[in-house]
Amino acid sequence: MKRIQNSLIVSCQALEDEPLHSSLIMSKMALAAKMGGAKGIRANSVQDIHEIKKEVDLPIIGIIKKDYEDTDIYITTTMKEVDALVAEGVDIIAMDATMQLRPHNQTITEFFKEVKAKYPHQLFMADCSTVEEAIHADNIGFDFIGTTLVGYTPQSQNSRIDANDFKIIREIVKNVKHPVIGEGNIDTPSKVKRALELGCYSVVVGSMITRPQLITKKFVDEISR
Repeated sequence: MKRIQNSLIVSCQALEDEPLHSSLIMSKMALAAKMGGAKGIRANSVQDIHEIKKEVDLPIIGIIKKDYEDTDIYITTTMKEVDALVAEGVDIIAMDATMQLRPHNQTITEFFKEVKAKYPHQLFMADCSTVEEAIHADNIGFDFIGTTLVGYTPQSQNSRIDANDFKIIREIVKNVKHPVIGEGNIDTPSKVKRALELGCYSVVVGSMITRPQLITKKFVDEISR
């Protein structure tokens, strides 16, 4: 995975209620990202990933977002999603690695132990929301530690990844042995540069590149002020 080191990974995702929801569109978005210099793609769903692989030969971080009734976790929640991503042949599988419980009150420790036993050679990325979760994911054997869910969980609701000169990134980098992938609210080139300077292995940017409705809103909000 040296290909993604010190580089930009572009998240090409559009959910069902978004205007660009289409595997074909996401594949072209990934191609545009590659043309712009991205060295990796993060994508949601087997369908999108399958189409993206037809367009680009970049490493792919794959996830499957799905809602379950008995958990707030929705990023690669169960073995069913892991099985599907392994079958599709993604380079890295990312999953929620927070302390929130999975279906049937399963902890991330219990779930990841089962996953690694079944797929010992697959690379996995931990989507975390706190420094403590990142350290825990590092200790149980995740190959990459991500800051994806900072600010999106009850335990991190008052946090921002870019607060205090990326304090949370600096703390995670200092306390884990596996590569750290910066992700979440890193929405400008200068923030990407700073995250890499602080020791991130690579950085994922999504909405500010691939969600035009949010990009447009940012401009409109500034006009409104």
